[in-house]
Amino acid sequence: MNRAPGMVDVAREAGVSHVTVSRVLNDHPSVRPETRARVEAAIEKLGYRRNSVARALKSRRSSTIGVVLAGAELYELPRMLRGVQSAAQRAGYWVNLASWQGGSTRDFAETLRRLTDQAVEAVAVIGDRPMVVDALAEIATDVPVTVIVSGTVPNPDLGFVELDQELGARLAVRHLLQLGHRRVAYLTGALRTYDARARVDGWRAALAEVPEAQGELFEGDFTGNSGYRLATYLVTRHEAEPPTAIFTGNDQMAMGVLAAFAELGVRVPQDVSLVGFDDIPGAAYLVPALTTVRQDFLGLGERCVEQLLGRIKGDAPATERIPPELVVRRSTAPPRDQAGS
Repeated sequence: MNRAPGMVDVAREAGVSHVTVSRVLNDHPSVRPETRARVEAAIEKLGYRRNSVARALKSRRSSTIGVVLAGAELYELPRMLRGVQSAAQRAGYWVNLASWQGGSTRDFAETLRRLTDQAVEAVAVIGDRPMVVDALAEIATDVPVTVIVSGTVPNPDLGFVELDQELGARLAVRHLLQLGHRRVAYLTGALRTYDARARVDGWRAALAEVPEAQGELFEGDFTGNSGYRLATYLVTRHEAEPPTAIFTGNDQMAMGVLAAFAELGVRVPQDVSLVGFDDIPGAAYLVPALTTVRQDFLGLGERCVEQLLGRIKGDAPATERIPPELVVRRSTAPPRDQAGS
């Protein structure tokens, strides 16, 4: 044959009706064992494969969850997707990926339409910036949608799951303040993203809890290069007193800070304490081991899928925030004027 074999071909090969073939495929109990064996042998011989897309479109059950990757600075995406995949697999679902890197609301709607045309039963949107929220605010879909790693979406039909970025920043800065630091610089990630903005809010809120605390804000872009560049500037400038502690937008930036300080002879934590964010693999083996904020990216992906499965069953949209955890290691200590040289 010059085409893929169909149910009619299987029926002809097995000497049965196409209705009988359908019953075998759907494990109907009314088929006699010898007839079932004959049909299964014909399926194996012809290499027949079910048209799962057509069947899903007809039944609206595909056992598939769609995921839209809507952002270019999703640094912990592999761990999030692993959480999505593992939770979906445990529930008997497949994952179908699509990507939207910005553009018009119409473009975003088209991305969602392409997924729903494949009969996905629900959609997770992983977004990192306001344009994702703007697009979602105007989108109506006929399947449940949950947004993760994004800002609050003003659409009551959407679910929402995030890691509490503001709380994570407050934990980091409070730790430094409790050690006695009163000049805490924050080297942010790109402020076009929600994560960076939320962490700035947490940094400011923690500083406001201690009246004599001071802070300086410097924007980077979540890369080690920006951490290196900003740390070099902090050490070599002359117009201001240097901070005794630095909080960085993520661990990659903290690695850049450590590299710059090693070249410039600045000791961590003796001269400057350093806190990162994310607790990436290997953070515990930097020199010194990095104090950082641990985020449960696997749990984030899993919780998103669990919420979507609940939505499929009829649950109402929910808003959830997963708290992070401060991990204290050797890169933080009291300032020199308290701890001694």
